[in-house]
Amino acid sequence: MLLGVGLAGIGCKKEASYSPEQAYQDSWLKLKRGDTAAALLETDAALRKYSSPGSEWYWRFLHLKAEILVWQRRSAEALLLLRNPLPSSYATTDLAVWRGLTLGMANAFLLDFDSAQHHLSEAESLARAQHPDLLGELELRKGTLAFYRQDFAAAAVAYQNSLGIAREQKNGFLQAAALGSLGLVATKIEHYDESIDWNRQALQLSQSLDAQVSVAKTFGNMGWAYYELGDFENALNLYEQAIAASKKAGLKGPQVDWQINVGNVHHSKGDFAAARTDYQEALTLARDFDNHIAITECYENLAALDLEAGELGPAEQNARRASAFLQEHNEPYLQLYAHLIGARIEIGKTNYAGAEKLLTQVIRDQHGRASQIWEAEARLAETYVHERRKGDADLEYRTALQTIERARVSLKEEGLRLSFLSSPISYYGDYIDFLMSQGRPNEALEVAEVSRARTLADGLETRASSLKLPVPNFHPQEVAQRLRATLLFYWIGQDHSYLWVIGPSKTANFRLAKSSEIETAVKSYEKAVLEMHDARDAGSAEGTKLYSMLVEPAKKLIPAGSRVIVLPSESLYGLNFETLIVPDPQPHFWIEDVTLTTGNSLSLLASSATRSAPKEKSLFLVGDTESPGPAFPPLPQVREEMKLVEKYFATSQTRVLEGKQATPTAYLGSNPERFSYVHFVTHGTASQTRPLESAVILSKEGDSYKLYARDIVKHHLNASLVTISACNGSGTRAYSGEGLVGLSWAFLRAGAHNVIGALWEVSEASTPQLMDAFYGELFQDKDPATALRDAKLKLLHSPDADSVFKKPFYWAPFQLYAGS
Repeated sequence: MLLGVGLAGIGCKKEASYSPEQAYQDSWLKLKRGDTAAALLETDAALRKYSSPGSEWYWRFLHLKAEILVWQRRSAEALLLLRNPLPSSYATTDLAVWRGLTLGMANAFLLDFDSAQHHLSEAESLARAQHPDLLGELELRKGTLAFYRQDFAAAAVAYQNSLGIAREQKNGFLQAAALGSLGLVATKIEHYDESIDWNRQALQLSQSLDAQVSVAKTFGNMGWAYYELGDFENALNLYEQAIAASKKAGLKGPQVDWQINVGNVHHSKGDFAAARTDYQEALTLARDFDNHIAITECYENLAALDLEAGELGPAEQNARRASAFLQEHNEPYLQLYAHLIGARIEIGKTNYAGAEKLLTQVIRDQHGRASQIWEAEARLAETYVHERRKGDADLEYRTALQTIERARVSLKEEGLRLSFLSSPISYYGDYIDFLMSQGRPNEALEVAEVSRARTLADGLETRASSLKLPVPNFHPQEVAQRLRATLLFYWIGQDHSYLWVIGPSKTANFRLAKSSEIETAVKSYEKAVLEMHDARDAGSAEGTKLYSMLVEPAKKLIPAGSRVIVLPSESLYGLNFETLIVPDPQPHFWIEDVTLTTGNSLSLLASSATRSAPKEKSLFLVGDTESPGPAFPPLPQVREEMKLVEKYFATSQTRVLEGKQATPTAYLGSNPERFSYVHFVTHGTASQTRPLESAVILSKEGDSYKLYARDIVKHHLNASLVTISACNGSGTRAYSGEGLVGLSWAFLRAGAHNVIGALWEVSEASTPQLMDAFYGELFQDKDPATALRDAKLKLLHSPDADSVFKKPFYWAPFQLYAGS
């Protein structure tokens, strides 16, 4: 995983002859850029030509070949190549320094730390005395040795020293290596936002230098940071780029790490078959390179998969194989991972005392990562459950959640917090299952609540930044009473799912299907709903099934014509509940029975319940922009929609930003916080991998034309309603606990009280008609939820029997999100 070397380049005597020096420098340049195969080919050719030990070029090319082998993680071959001592005539030359550097790294990669330290110390003495230009490279390798020894503080100091020297020398290759190595240290000590910042700098510089080795390793190291943050989409993308770049550079050794990590992503996403294939491929590669650490990790990961499948025997067998390698090389992270695997095996064997001993070791170990500690705490709680130590289990679950929360709030960058709960969300589920099994549904609801909209709430400062149980002033029924609504709070879990139905005077709870069943039904219906013509169409079976799974249990608690606020979970974030099919007295869409709003958390709803409607109705209307390029062609109906919306507001209370003036800078500089209504009519984009890169498409100013979600959140709003009349305004990426993140989330985060965004592409033909009807209803003193429902029903109940606008595709994409 380490960048390892930065290659300042080996100095050599200037000669009149072109050939050896040019071949030498060309080989070094190829190595710097990561083309190890070509560098080795040229070096071997040179060694055939300069084969006499009496030639300086023989020794230079010989050491260059050893360096290449180290890069290829063929360290044992490198040591064999340098088994003969350097002639005494070169004892004080730069070549002697490089010999020490190469031998130092070869031994470090083979985990012979004493030998590595010996060679680097000799190289340092000579470099300080006669070759100070190589001190930057020396510091980099000292950092790598310290990293392998788990001394991350010393590694960081050495890498910083290397970076400072590289900048003084204007050595881009060394800078890239030092930056990436600092990123790796930051990941190791769980400073993930800092890691990503270092790695971004390293990647930019490496790409500008065409340094493919650094590019490959930086991609992989960034992937690791994103994986630890629970951002599996970005992690997988980066790992795959790392593998591709490694293959391009001819680096087979690092591919082992990336292949293991691809398996880790698939494992975390629940794709166990793909994970097993990845681990088996990585194991084959690791054996080829005799990489004992990677072999150990593969066996441990395979054991974890065996446990997921309930195969205790194979899990024990793979754990024993891993243990055999750990006896040779005590790598702290893998040793603690082995304890976690071992504890799960002991739980499976009902040896709870043995499991407790192993888990306690993990919790108390100073080398434990936060993710290992909270897993150990949660599994210790599981052990107590088996032993019927209910009080101890309760306390240990809370301790695990506190550990998770401390790690989450340590992240400074808001965008990186979004994905954080993707990995540990299952431990919230375990605690909820425990509480439900104990007949404590209200406490289970509180646990579910503290996982919701954490990043959104942090930014809005609507609740304490740290997790607290019990939740202060937690009165869901009062919220339902003030909002005159029934609240449907969902928890979708791997093994158990739940629905809390919260009314003004009563809270009921129901057990639902597990996540895999619900997710399959949701995916099937999302495809069908776009093609459906009415509630009796071909796709209605899926809609009826989902209604039965998600709403039917609560049917008797939801009065006809009432207001319902849905707080979804996991796969439900992208589902418009209005489109669900109620089977009786005849099939119809649920929108015809109730008025629906989507909420983020009970705490945010509580703060919205005390808000009054705006006294002044002012409009900030943005649209009819100039097309920035072929990807965003002019929208023919934009002008019509803007006129239809504008007519509901007094001219003196309206600000229109259109044409070439409608730029991102103009929007941000127009004090949008002054307006009670903000309406966009333009193109929109939703980024799957980086949701805060979702954007409203405006007119060009220079090369810029995107109003990014990341910029929207930085500018406060006080709008009663923001309407994003654009495709995919709700976003396409859902995070555990946080929901869909995109433009709608960004405007809520900026302070909007309500946001209307689209779940899919919107129709140019129907949207002006829908928005006209919506504002017409809104200005009859209806609240946004009622006004939007009535506008949709006008399309759905069109007197024209053949109207295509009756299809959910036209009326259902727009969803109302409640703010704070």
